[in-house]
Amino acid sequence: MTPVRLLLTSCGLSNNTLVEALRDLLGKPFAEANVVVLPTATVAEPGDHGWMLDDLARLRALGWNELSLLALNGLPDAVVAGRLARADVVYATGGNHYHLARSLSPELFDLVAEKVWVGASAGSMIFSRALNAHSAAVMGDLADLHALGEQDVTSPFARFDWYLKPHLHSPDFPDRDDAWAKNLEATAGFPLYLLDDDSAVRVRGDEVDVVSEGVWQHHR
Repeated sequence: MTPVRLLLTSCGLSNNTLVEALRDLLGKPFAEANVVVLPTATVAEPGDHGWMLDDLARLRALGWNELSLLALNGLPDAVVAGRLARADVVYATGGNHYHLARSLSPELFDLVAEKVWVGASAGSMIFSRALNAHSAAVMGDLADLHALGEQDVTSPFARFDWYLKPHLHSPDFPDRDDAWAKNLEATAGFPLYLLDDDSAVRVRGDEVDVVSEGVWQHHR
């Protein structure tokens, strides 16, 4: 059985180290592989979405055999499963991770586990068993949850005890500094990976490590 392969980035494939990590997980040339993009988290996020187009431009530039977009909501389950089955890589974009979590069914995990999953920000945050209203409160994300008309959320895949939070030291999130990180460590009550925009958590089966050209923190 193929081990689960995940590249959980903060900001997509932002540097060559992350691209090479994906190439290694994939195990074949990008030109021989199909990637399907899940823009679900992005469409739930208000404001300008130019950043997602920039992310997808970097992804497309890798030269895939096929790059397609898949809407999880509204399509028949069989269509979603068939489109995922065709892909070698599933790329989940940033945005509202609570909307992405509630749009994925647990039954899809066996299918997704056969692929390489690349998360960008929100797309990296849905695998934690700690994805719930408590972590939303700790992270200051309750507004994103309540905007969906929800009071709680659970992970569709619930694979890890640790929680990933992106955009450490990002100029787009100026509050996510060292003081913010120290406060999270003191209040979370669960393990944390805090990643800057040049870092990713890599998972291959039971092996978990970080690939980075920047800075990151792991709080146990």
